[in-house]
Amino acid sequence: MTALMASLLAFVAGIKERTASEKGATATEYSLLVAFIALLIIIGVTAFGTALNNWFSTLGSTVGTW
Repeated sequence: MTALMASLLAFVAGIKERTASEKGATATEYSLLVAFIALLIIIGVTAFGTALNNWFSTLGSTVGTW
């Protein structure tokens, strides 16, 4: 009975260790995902800002000729 309990405790400890080590990997994956989304937002805002700047410049030139 004691050997069975020791085996069971070792099994539970192994499972706890595996789940604890996954938390660090999950946090790393989420941080990479957040960094990738932030990069996409920066690229999108930059492209939209450039297009908006060009549009306002064209609009200003058109209004200036009136």
